[in-house]
Amino acid sequence: MKARRIGILAVLALMIVSGGGALADDALAPQTLARNIGCLECHSVDRKVIGPAYRDIAAKYRNVDGARVALIEKVKNGGKGNWTEVTGDVLMPPHSARLSDEEVQRLVDWILGL
Repeated sequence: MKARRIGILAVLALMIVSGGGALADDALAPQTLARNIGCLECHSVDRKVIGPAYRDIAAKYRNVDGARVALIEKVKNGGKGNWTEVTGDVLMPPHSARLSDEEVQRLVDWILGL
């Protein structure tokens, strides 16, 4: 019984620190989405895989006017040319058929926030 109370208190403390259960899940949602739709097959947060690392993307486009809109379009429509030296000219596939506009925006905002 005592162990159960301690467990419940620990869960409640984590929820308070993280801002609540739903908010804590929302903080992980873009990375989970990226994993679930296959983005992490070509990208990683911290290292180049086939495509550039997300932190490198964030650094390259930080404080660049129009970067958010351009990246949203790149995720939706695919393409190549922005990271040729990293990808070896491998094409980024379009994701508009698999992601809603809101999901694309969440992913791009998450990447740019790294």
